[in-house]
Amino acid sequence: MISINGLHKSFGKLDVLQDIGLELATPGVIAILGPNGSGKSTLIKLILGLVLPTHGSITVLGESIDHSYQYRKYISYLPQIARFPDNLKVRELLDVIEDIRGKSRIKASLIDYFGIETFLNNKLGHLSGGTRQKVNLVITFMYDTPIRILDEPSAGLDPIAMVALKKLIEEERKQDKLIVLTTHIIPMVESMANDLVFLLEGSIYFHGAPGELKRKTETNNLEEAIAKLMIRSGTPIIQSSANTYGSLLNPKMLKE
Repeated sequence: MISINGLHKSFGKLDVLQDIGLELATPGVIAILGPNGSGKSTLIKLILGLVLPTHGSITVLGESIDHSYQYRKYISYLPQIARFPDNLKVRELLDVIEDIRGKSRIKASLIDYFGIETFLNNKLGHLSGGTRQKVNLVITFMYDTPIRILDEPSAGLDPIAMVALKKLIEEERKQDKLIVLTTHIIPMVESMANDLVFLLEGSIYFHGAPGELKRKTETNNLEEAIAKLMIRSGTPIIQSSANTYGSLLNPKMLKE
């Protein structure tokens, strides 16, 4: 579905991504992980055509994205921070989306599913962060596309909404869709991801199933596996990344 070959991206003298090669050909949930600054968001923006590569190529469903925008109709995207005018009401925002993309057959059911019906006449600027995220999720899933790209989809969600999101992603997986997500919620990755891509300093350090990573690192859970992976890489980012992924590192692991 998504093919990436020899991808480089630099901003001035800063190399953000280096020689990325990735084949996301099989439907399922693919988690893109890595510490802050590893290139996750840049990779997503490149796939979406929001920034241009320095070198390399990307194809989506067999179509090169170079100088093209038509392929975007096959992708639904949830940005990490969705910026909409605060003075718009929720209902007005959803109407604008339909004016652009056409009527959604499942909008009403998604509104009910995420429990935002009572907020439809509220302005976006008056919503809590969690409710705004529910609105963003409704927009993301309003249209039936073969590819979903979700950047930190669980941000701000309460436990009930989190369960609802996971069930929805699972239903999408059963429909043979490709769901690419970034998240710092490692248990979510462990329970849902078919494959994970781990980026360090702009390069792919691991690509495979979560179980494969645990076997290679001889650990029983994914948090410890990722911590060991980072330790073995020798990257100077390891120390600062402990806070990014929670209590991944502990003295015993550092001695191993």
